[in-house]
Amino acid sequence: MYGKSEHRDDYQNVPRPLAAMARDLPDGHHIPAHHHRRAQLIYGTTGAITVATGHGVWVVPATRGVWIPAGLTHAMTCAGAVAMRTLYIEPRAARQLPEEPAVIPVSPLLRELIDEATRLPVEYAREGRDGKVMDLLLLQLTPRPVPALYLPAPADAQLDGVCAAIRQDPGMRWTTAYAAARARMSPRSLQRRFAAATGMSLSGWVRQARLVHAVTLLAQGTPVTVIASGLGYATPSAFTAMFRRALGTTPTAYFADGDPAHPAAGAAPATEAP
Repeated sequence: MYGKSEHRDDYQNVPRPLAAMARDLPDGHHIPAHHHRRAQLIYGTTGAITVATGHGVWVVPATRGVWIPAGLTHAMTCAGAVAMRTLYIEPRAARQLPEEPAVIPVSPLLRELIDEATRLPVEYAREGRDGKVMDLLLLQLTPRPVPALYLPAPADAQLDGVCAAIRQDPGMRWTTAYAAARARMSPRSLQRRFAAATGMSLSGWVRQARLVHAVTLLAQGTPVTVIASGLGYATPSAFTAMFRRALGTTPTAYFADGDPAHPAAGAAPATEAP
């Protein structure tokens, strides 16, 4: 796109601190687990992107991006058609960003800078207008706390199996007793080990899994009424109330333009990435 390569390997060793790639991907497109020497901001101007690492799973709409530190193995899946606009950054040029994966808010200014960066030559002129665009883009990549759809991955084989089952069927009534039976442990052991492995209660993890599933379906154009029913909510309004409490906005507004770093007043933020 824009006369540039759409393969990540072609952006790892360019003689510039920042390289930007544009690639349009269809609904359901999956990029298997991989890693590269540069850090990356994974961002899409449409749809939603699910990013999975050994730390857990993130789901982000077009107002957010996922920061992937250099060398970290990750995979991604598209929900809805995704116009991916991704950045590859030399680690020394991104020292203000965390050493762990994180969600980065994408303001209207940052969105426009990313889009412009994808249109510039890979070996852009460092002096002059193009270099200033890239310098400003790097300055705008400042992490701020934002409500993030994040599912921590437990480093425990028994619990990992339970979590995989929850993600496959988040609308099921996942009681502690049922989850413990699947994991072949007592309810008390499951509660203790689950909290230690994920930093969340089982009920909190199930709620996050339902939000992740809901956002994925919303990005694919599924009506709120269908999502609410599939997740076991008696009414769409009950689902919308849960969504607002967790993410500070309604399901429809979650994909609207604006600054995602400022959720609605009184909203309880969802669990943050570590």
